[in-house]
Amino acid sequence: MNNITREEALILLKQYNKDPFHIRHALTVEAIMKWFANELGYGDEADYWGIVGLLHDIDFEQYPEEHCIKAPELLRKAGVSEDIIHSVVSHGYGITVGCGATIDVAPEHEMEKVLFAADELTGLIWAAALMRPSKSSKDMDLKSLKKKYKSKGFAAGCSREIIERGANMLGWELDKLLEMTLQAMAASEDIVNQQMNV
Repeated sequence: MNNITREEALILLKQYNKDPFHIRHALTVEAIMKWFANELGYGDEADYWGIVGLLHDIDFEQYPEEHCIKAPELLRKAGVSEDIIHSVVSHGYGITVGCGATIDVAPEHEMEKVLFAADELTGLIWAAALMRPSKSSKDMDLKSLKKKYKSKGFAAGCSREIIERGANMLGWELDKLLEMTLQAMAASEDIVNQQMNV
């Protein structure tokens, strides 16, 4: 199932992504995907979930107008397996990208649904964390996150509609998705910070 090591995936990510913002996002999504795998009973697949998280935006920095369309080409060139490619592309399901194409690869496995649901949400939580005196998600509670979530002008680039579609795909209440993703971010924040400083 997993034909690329974590080290290889990180080198591949950095081949196409130089901006620290995009690297941090990839590392964050990797970490929360591993957290979710362990939490949802897929512990033996945690590394695989993490690699999908790490590579999910591989094409975004260089090819933003072709996000999720260029990714298969970049990943195939590196010899990445089709199941990882499917998972990476599926996080853009139903989204029309800059070049006018709509991504039609649907999330199927629970892992793909988690990626779809949590990807946008990590951006919103990170933006909310940066507003706090601590600049951290570790002392944020669900109530303050919900307040930011409901404020339409806050982190307006993070689509609430996608987050809510993701929660529906998983069959979860929105609060469950918010709470679990916040827990995942808080639990992995130190790891991500360490990796950013390497």
